[in-house]
Amino acid sequence: MFIKDRIREFRRIRASELLPNPKNWRTHPEKQKNAIQGVLAEIGYADALLARELPDGSFQLLDGHLRAETTPTQEVPVLILDLDDAEADKLLATLDPIGAMAGKNEELFAELISEMETSSEAVRELLDETLGVDLSQEEPVSAPQEAVIPELFQIVIDCGTEERQEELYERFHAEGLKCRLLNL
Repeated sequence: MFIKDRIREFRRIRASELLPNPKNWRTHPEKQKNAIQGVLAEIGYADALLARELPDGSFQLLDGHLRAETTPTQEVPVLILDLDDAEADKLLATLDPIGAMAGKNEELFAELISEMETSSEAVRELLDETLGVDLSQEEPVSAPQEAVIPELFQIVIDCGTEERQEELYERFHAEGLKCRLLNL
């Protein structure tokens, strides 16, 4: 099967110059805005926004509205797609739902984030809340469901020095305890 490559070019464009798509159906609650701000602050841009060039030479977003809104004065990475109106609408309608269909290996996800450090409370909340929550529901939920919150037993130790923190971390990790380093 031949698959067309619809990426015409890669550009860096000031986010405020990207036109929001008037058909964008996604909304962004405050919690999501805080989480994306945290990730952008700690990591930066690690994925391109998607846009298409309109007949007047302007660029219309198809994906990345919140990132563009979060950093309006910054030049951001953008993949320029070669799509007509109908194709752009189809991509806008299907991109996020297809991503949401992915399942999640709870054990691997827990392992991935167990030693992850973040200075963003919003990012930590996102990761903690995602643990144990099945986001890959195949059918819409008719009634609110109670969140499954895994039972966690944790201890915080004031180590005094970085060397002591490292020593205790290595000891506890060697004993098979899941631990992560925090600097407050």
